[in-house]
Amino acid sequence: MESYLNENFGGVKPKNSSDEALERWRKLCGFVKNPKRRFRFTANLSKRYEAQAMRRTNQEKLRVAVLVSKAALQFIHGITLSSEYNLPEEVKAAGFQIDAEELGSIVEGHDVKKLKVHGGVEGIVDKLCTSTSNGLTTTGDLLSCRQQIFGINKFTESEAKSFWVFVWEALQDMTLMILGVCAFVSLIVGLIMEGWPKGAHDGLGIAASILLVVFVTATSDYKQSLQFKDLDKEKKKITIQVTRNGYRQKISIYDLLPGDIVHLAIGDQVPADGLFVSGFSLSINESSLTGESDPVMVNAQNPYMLSGTKVQDGSCKMLVTTVGMRTQWGKLLATLSEGGDDETPLQVKLNGVATIIGKIGLFFAVVTFAVLVQGLFIRKWQDGTYLWWSGDDALALLEFFAVAVTIVVVAVPEGLPLAVTLSLAFAMKKMMNDKALVRHLAACETMGSATSICSDKTGTLTTNHMAVVKTCICGKVKEMNSSDEVFTLCSEVPSTTLKTLLQSIFNNTGGEVVVNKNGKREILGTPTESALLEFGLSLGGDFKAERESSKLVKVEPFNSEKKRMGVVLELPEGGLRAHTKGASEIILDACDKFIDSNGEVVHLDEATLNHLNNTIEQFANEALRTLCLAYMELGNDYSDKDSLPLKGYTCIGIVGIKDPVRPGVKESVAICRSAGITVRMVTGDNINTAKAIARECGILTEGGVAIEGPVFREKSLEELQEIIPKLQVMARSSPLDKHTLVKHLRTTFGEVVAVTGDGTNDAPALHEADIGLAMGIAGTEVAKESADVIILDDNFSTIVTVAKWGRSVYINIQKFVQFQLTVNVVALIVNFSSACLTGSAPLTAVQLLWVNMIMDTLGALALATEPPNDELMKRTPVGRKGNFISNVMWRNILGQSLYQFVVIWYLQTRGKALFSLDGPGSDLILNTLIFNSFVFCQVFNEISSREMEKIDVFEGILKNNVFVTVLSATCIFQIIIIEFLGTFANTHPLSFSQWFLSVFLGFLSMPIAAAVKMIPVEG
Repeated sequence: MESYLNENFGGVKPKNSSDEALERWRKLCGFVKNPKRRFRFTANLSKRYEAQAMRRTNQEKLRVAVLVSKAALQFIHGITLSSEYNLPEEVKAAGFQIDAEELGSIVEGHDVKKLKVHGGVEGIVDKLCTSTSNGLTTTGDLLSCRQQIFGINKFTESEAKSFWVFVWEALQDMTLMILGVCAFVSLIVGLIMEGWPKGAHDGLGIAASILLVVFVTATSDYKQSLQFKDLDKEKKKITIQVTRNGYRQKISIYDLLPGDIVHLAIGDQVPADGLFVSGFSLSINESSLTGESDPVMVNAQNPYMLSGTKVQDGSCKMLVTTVGMRTQWGKLLATLSEGGDDETPLQVKLNGVATIIGKIGLFFAVVTFAVLVQGLFIRKWQDGTYLWWSGDDALALLEFFAVAVTIVVVAVPEGLPLAVTLSLAFAMKKMMNDKALVRHLAACETMGSATSICSDKTGTLTTNHMAVVKTCICGKVKEMNSSDEVFTLCSEVPSTTLKTLLQSIFNNTGGEVVVNKNGKREILGTPTESALLEFGLSLGGDFKAERESSKLVKVEPFNSEKKRMGVVLELPEGGLRAHTKGASEIILDACDKFIDSNGEVVHLDEATLNHLNNTIEQFANEALRTLCLAYMELGNDYSDKDSLPLKGYTCIGIVGIKDPVRPGVKESVAICRSAGITVRMVTGDNINTAKAIARECGILTEGGVAIEGPVFREKSLEELQEIIPKLQVMARSSPLDKHTLVKHLRTTFGEVVAVTGDGTNDAPALHEADIGLAMGIAGTEVAKESADVIILDDNFSTIVTVAKWGRSVYINIQKFVQFQLTVNVVALIVNFSSACLTGSAPLTAVQLLWVNMIMDTLGALALATEPPNDELMKRTPVGRKGNFISNVMWRNILGQSLYQFVVIWYLQTRGKALFSLDGPGSDLILNTLIFNSFVFCQVFNEISSREMEKIDVFEGILKNNVFVTVLSATCIFQIIIIEFLGTFANTHPLSFSQWFLSVFLGFLSMPIAAAVKMIPVEG
């Protein structure tokens, strides 16, 4: 079966599956009882094609708009333009000088003429009653008035389905509809033949069973949909930095309004349509909107910024002009959201299993019906009444047909693919509580197969709470652990050097020191930037005064490729100065001078260079993150279009930043190792810092390899094949190195790889990996968009929790499949063999529907929601080539099926003698005993299925409330069916001894299951 599934249903990958693969398996699902339910959690391909068409239209629109705006620029240069714009009265009354439609046409259409007519960006700012320095004023009714005129930044979403929609979808089951018709016909014939109420029992019994199945199914599906809805809300929690009321603050992107001043940096998603106000080196990736991957440079000449695009480089302030469904991204997003998530490989495989068994079940149902009808004909032939057909004969034929249809109901495991979704929804909800937000369903199950984790260092293995604890300025190494030590440094360092150092810290930064709404000083920026700014403030620096004293001419933001950032300043006394900072050895390599202890700029000789390199190594060996700060004077011929120089700098100093290892990381790495998962550290830090932290975490072990990115990328393919299996640390790595490592691990070594990332440049590696893990705190929106799971607390221990839940999902679904296939096999064989040999089926339609519910919806609830245990992380990972329906499962299925079949068959043939049954009601009592024994076999098999290999199946059973509830409800309802619903369910109340024996026969399946587990099998 596994090879058939892999061949026909194995084309779907955990992510980035082709449309052909998604369409192919759908066509192979020939026999589907309820398409609405079976395909509920699969991608809507038609909506995806619609979204692709919209992208192509957007691409063409933008291309035309850009060409028109270029032509318009040349044409209108120097010409005075007249305005024909008519302002709507309600907009005028609200105090604004421009309306939403006009703003939308300016930005979306790149309309240079209209922009110039309205006075450029400054004119739009005035007409929107806002300020580029203070942002919107949010006092009084101003915000609600703005919302009414311009709309809100929310997108149209499909309405949540009500409970009754799920009831209607559950009723779409073809077999249930046929049974409904049977129930109706049975009711009519019964009433004609036997009158009310006796003649209505069979028909009402089937109808009540159908309703019970429908409502239990709908309730389960409805609760599942609510879980997904909660997760969708979490996915949409995106914040952005804005200036409002003169203060820099974080707000939800859904609270943005036209007139807001938004601050964007590398990796941010543009949250609404807008206009560029100010910024440096800004390039935007518009591929999400247009499919065009070439970045677009945005500046004062081309100020148009579109919602949904990504900041690829640089930083800026943007004026929001158009929000929500008025933007192209809003319209595209509405279509994209209807496209849904790709189905997971397990879902597709189980659809394959359901299809195979469905076909087998259909064949057996047809044969069973034929055999039963033949038996009736033979009896009537022998009695000589084959020409006369009574109402009883019609009812018998109807009962035969109902049994055949019910065999299809039981045989087609429609719930198999949905059990995957149920288990994944349950796991995703619980993982959310454990600080992991799953963005794609498939990531849950793939994480359970992970064999390798490539983790960042900063913020994942470490706390990301940084502080400068050591410095080397003017050649002197100082510790910075107390205010006295900081004061000593200030007194010992020459004032000119201190001034240059503060100028470098406060200007060459991506962070900012602001006063918040409460009047308190607040540092904004990455932990590294915050640590440096905190250090600058402790030295007595004034951020605002320093920034105002010189003018920023150019900014080159930090880039993980270059490992450095830089700025060019226009000094108050005249002249230009460049400041740079970054990876210590890279910046030091760019220096040919340094500031000595007297504050003099002197040549960087070999002795001093060795001293500084030794200092960097010493800091790194103490697990400190090192940064070097440098500057150089530039000539007046420098242009802001030129790149910053790469050589000729003067070294100001080196700082060592402490970032402690997170508590629990060492234990988590040890858990991974025992689970067969290799943990590798991939970092941009100095190799000595990386090795020190890796040893502390237990990642770098004896015989493990630590390598630098530049060395790694020079290796040949043969050398890489030798190094990668032993590789444990990669330092000074670029995003390309990370991508190369992941690609080799996946393709050459067949590993299932999970990768963490936080920066924009990590997106390719996150996309390439089997599971991309983005950091929720430090991660950029681009990284989160490319990831499958967002680690909300940036903690490595959470990644281990995700792996544990992934394994739990995989094994829970295996348990459920094992349980369901056992019931399928037994129900099929019992009814078929009985029909062939005795001419009647021991289990009626109503009884089979109840069995179907036990094994389908209730079984999935009980087994697919089992929480993970620590034992899971002591098993070896499944990896890429593991069989889903393993030999262990087949052993358990066949062993249990054989026992159950023998029990049912023995009761059918020897049951009357065993229970001393005779008289007219003996057949009904025997069939009730068979039904009761069969159901309790399933109840105890459900308990046995909690563990596929362990004998002890009771461990932790009481901690799983869902399992206990389902089991208790099944037993209670079974008692009610036998004792009180006999007329509807074709059962007879049993004596105590009969109850005891039938429950005991069911219980015997547990020691049988334990004995079967002792039979050794491979896999």
